[in-house]
Amino acid sequence: MLKNFLKNVNKKVSLTTDLWKLKNQRIEYMVITGHWIDENWCLAEWGIQSKVYSISVDNASANDAAIANLRIFVRNVNKLLCGGALFHVRCCAHILNLIAQNGLDEIRDIIDIVRDSVEYVRRSDARLKIFTEIVKQLNIPKKVD
Repeated sequence: MLKNFLKNVNKKVSLTTDLWKLKNQRIEYMVITGHWIDENWCLAEWGIQSKVYSISVDNASANDAAIANLRIFVRNVNKLLCGGALFHVRCCAHILNLIAQNGLDEIRDIIDIVRDSVEYVRRSDARLKIFTEIVKQLNIPKKVD
């Protein structure tokens, strides 16, 4: 059904995409979203142009101009709450991710030292055996709860 619908779209389609890979997995993920504007404008066609409350996007500054234009379009048919101040909502998950990435960047040198140390021990059976013996002698649990 969706495939047939998309085949019959008579306009150009803009794609947005996001890629990510979990560090502990080899699987990479990609999401693709298609957008287009038909002759009726979807908001009007769906009858929701007067019902739009807000739109959430990531924190990229490139979104600001698009959201400003959409705000003007929606404002013409809809009295926006608080004069439109709440219309553009930045994605909290994206902001938290930026904060986490910034924090990890601050301790990147420490993470690299620990990672290199683990790799050094694991790369040699002799070093791994010595490390395991020391852990036993110090009564260090294998897994910290």
